[in-house]
Amino acid sequence: MTGPRQEELLHREAAHLAPGASEESALGRRVFVEGRGAVLTDLDGNQYIDLAAGTLTQSLGHCPPEVVAALTEQAARLWNVHDSATPDRAALCELLARLLPEELDTYAFFSTGAEVVEAALRAVQAVAEPGRNRIGALRHGFHGKTQGARMLVHWDIGNQAHAGNSVLGYSPYCYRCPLDLEYPSCEVRCAGLVRRHIAEKPNVSALVFEPVLGAAGVIVPPPGYWERIADTCRDNGVLLVADEVLTGGGRTGTFLACERFGIEPDLVTLSKGLASGFPFAVLAGRSSVLRHPRAAAAGSTASTYANNPLGIAAARATLEVVARDTLIARVRTLGALMDERLAELRSRFPVLGDVRGLGLLHGLEFVRDPATREPAPELARAVYLAALDLGLRTSVGGHVIRLAPPFTIDRTLLEEGLTLLGRALEQATEAHR
Repeated sequence: MTGPRQEELLHREAAHLAPGASEESALGRRVFVEGRGAVLTDLDGNQYIDLAAGTLTQSLGHCPPEVVAALTEQAARLWNVHDSATPDRAALCELLARLLPEELDTYAFFSTGAEVVEAALRAVQAVAEPGRNRIGALRHGFHGKTQGARMLVHWDIGNQAHAGNSVLGYSPYCYRCPLDLEYPSCEVRCAGLVRRHIAEKPNVSALVFEPVLGAAGVIVPPPGYWERIADTCRDNGVLLVADEVLTGGGRTGTFLACERFGIEPDLVTLSKGLASGFPFAVLAGRSSVLRHPRAAAAGSTASTYANNPLGIAAARATLEVVARDTLIARVRTLGALMDERLAELRSRFPVLGDVRGLGLLHGLEFVRDPATREPAPELARAVYLAALDLGLRTSVGGHVIRLAPPFTIDRTLLEEGLTLLGRALEQATEAHR
């Protein structure tokens, strides 16, 4: 339960703070004051194992010493000189070149995930051939809250419709197949429809996609889905723009989730964990796109906080630790442990309709009845709150709870967190009988 000091502070800020916080924040009503590694402390002194890693951002855990040192040193020297060169920028470029596939050799730096997605859209629109005035995206996708990102997925607000020129294809949501088919007998029909309606259309310039759909509940595609779509896009001159804001940097067990599926994108957007949760984003791309004369006009990759020295310092320090400590291999090892433990929980609790994930990114989908698969957001919320009261933080949204522990979490602490999740499931399901 929320303690008295937290309640008092929340009451004070409620007099002035606009509503509209995330579901997890509004439900949890916690005031966090400190984070160290995979553990958070609230204003009343309660501690929590953070299996949500901030907002799925803290690849190295909270306040990693190398990143704290880099930010502190940079903050004492220089904060912002627009997009002028600084000593760390060249080093960060060279580090990215070692970590990313070799064809992604050109970079632009921004401040948020939505901003870098918008930058990718500008690049696509700049280099698109005449007549290719539409962009493909996937149903259930999420690319940010700015207007351009919203238009990709036809996300209307209020009475305002901003569908734009995007064409939507079916995402690989096997648990809730929109075509009422079953894998593998379906022969990945959803991919075939994406090929027909997007990849083979002469007026489509690019397909913007999440390799694993994160905000939708960690939807992991089955074998064959991306192989068919990516090849057809390449054959038909449709650029592949991978939104790896959430997955990029090692979260799924490879530096890019695209590598897990054999996708060779033309552009990639990265943010969240790339700089340990510090506001920073990278647009990585092929030189044929980002160095194209129409994409390289003055100001095309500049904005007020783009290229800021603090973000560059945080990203460089984060990625140096990821490389030095071979953390991506550790993600695969700990991810296998999570697969095993979460499979056990699914077998024990019928309300867990589906459990899916890659590496250290998993989604738990709650249902009222495993036969009807009716979503159960009230159960997801109950489990989330029960876990908080037990000392475990997760990420809830609708009828799905997401788990994304730091890469550096101790194995014993991860096991303890998953045990607490099991206890939370027991408490919540008993209360809802």
